[in-house]
Amino acid sequence: MSGASNVALDAAQVGRSVKRIAMEIAERNGGADNVVLVGIVRRGATLAERIADELRSNGKRQVPVGTLDISSYRDDGKGAPGDPRLIGRDIPFSLDAKRVVLVDDVLYTGRTVRAALDAISDLGRAESVQLAVLVDRGERELPIRADYVGKNIQAPRGQRVYVRLTEIDGADAVVIGNANGK
Repeated sequence: MSGASNVALDAAQVGRSVKRIAMEIAERNGGADNVVLVGIVRRGATLAERIADELRSNGKRQVPVGTLDISSYRDDGKGAPGDPRLIGRDIPFSLDAKRVVLVDDVLYTGRTVRAALDAISDLGRAESVQLAVLVDRGERELPIRADYVGKNIQAPRGQRVYVRLTEIDGADAVVIGNANGK
């Protein structure tokens, strides 16, 4: 990344944010007995696995983790705006009567979350759906709010918030940069 980039969270801050989100999920839900995590592919799915690991390391049961691949509304121009479609899923458990925690990396316009909510409602009747995000950058186009937020970040117009995770990108960081990734 060039000098136009600004590190908003370093690796240690990303780790602390994930731990805090896991603790808040356990506190709000009276433990993790009826909780399942569903991560939005790609980085939301990785974050969901990390949250499950944190819950387990804090003495909670193994929390089931599934993934949703929601395509099309992306701020990077992939797909048709306003036309989110469920592309794929790997949810090997029932959502019926569960407390589903939907996990994503960045909450911005709310369109990806809306598509994920539509998909979850097609897959079962959850007791509740909660939203956990590593970064909330504001500027919503839809009335969607996260229940658990690692960090609120203001990014200038024309800038993007990039979440980098070791499993995918080789290092943990949240970077604000130009829309072309620099």
